[in-house]
Amino acid sequence: MDKILVTRSSMPPMEEYMEEIKGLWDSHWLTNMGEKHQKLAKALEEYLGVEKLLLFTNGHNALELALQGLDLPKGREVITTPFTFASTTHAIVRNGFKPVFCDIREDNYTIDERKIEALITDQTVAIVPVHVYGNLCAVEEIQKIADRHHLKVIYDAAHAFGVRKDGKGVGSFGDASMFSFHATKVFNTVEGGAICLHDPALELTLERLKNFGIRNEEEVSFVGSNAKMNEFCAAMGLCNLRHVDEEIAKRGQVVSRYRAHLAEISGIGLNAEQEGVKPNYAYFPIRINASQFGASRDALYEALKEYGIFTRKYFYPITNSFACYEGRFDVHETPKALQISTEILTLPLYADLPLEDVDRICAAIKEIGQRKRS
Repeated sequence: MDKILVTRSSMPPMEEYMEEIKGLWDSHWLTNMGEKHQKLAKALEEYLGVEKLLLFTNGHNALELALQGLDLPKGREVITTPFTFASTTHAIVRNGFKPVFCDIREDNYTIDERKIEALITDQTVAIVPVHVYGNLCAVEEIQKIADRHHLKVIYDAAHAFGVRKDGKGVGSFGDASMFSFHATKVFNTVEGGAICLHDPALELTLERLKNFGIRNEEEVSFVGSNAKMNEFCAAMGLCNLRHVDEEIAKRGQVVSRYRAHLAEISGIGLNAEQEGVKPNYAYFPIRINASQFGASRDALYEALKEYGIFTRKYFYPITNSFACYEGRFDVHETPKALQISTEILTLPLYADLPLEDVDRICAAIKEIGQRKRS
């Protein structure tokens, strides 16, 4: 029986990529904001409908440097969510800020905007919400809160490439938005990331920060990093961007098939669809009600392996429970995030996943539930 993995990277035809990189053997320009880099940045600005986009080596470096570039007072508080990948919290901590964790919504797993304001103190300087599985945060309400309290908003939009709300690109919201172009994302450059922003001053700062803080040949004005996307990754991005709409459409077919099968299985909760949002079908999470389904999330996760089906506990554990932060945070202050993290499972989803494999996955889930209940 063939294994079904939780994800598979989208790649263009090999010949297309080889054609795209052929000129690099003539120019020998492999990095430092070359022709491919510049071309991809412009193409992404147009595709995502954003004012300005800067490319980085990966999404984490992009987020970490965006937080640094805002030049906020160190030691202050940043409100965020623990229901996210390690990168979000680490970027805050590595910049010398204190994360203050807000609980999440049960319907779409994003930060609960109704609970943010109660967490704001005179030490709060920013909010870092996370768009989860392609579900968007309550961007309008979060912006109103930020405006009332004069706070910066930096979105972790790693899951939200190509998503639009009422026709507006998700990268347009907040002071800045970070995208990840990791190999497993809807759109990838093998490894890479970007920051979308509006402020020309922040743009200039980030351009310098990602190049060691170098201002010119004789002056280094920031303690910066090396976060420049190379030309081979940019070339992969140019190729993948030509096919991304088709890839998203194929993902949508997979999601529709999942929904048709799983909606009728007791104890399986499906991700809510958001009104006015054009989705990207980045992930397909299910939530397991153990008493109704007959088995816990962990039991289902292990049982599916016996069928050759590999899923992911994502996000688990929540970041405020990480060993590296032991004793610093109380996970019980975010009870919904804590509970949902033990019940959520993301199923295999990628553009080339055969619909017959979706049928096989859903049949296995149904069989496991029936077997456990009997």
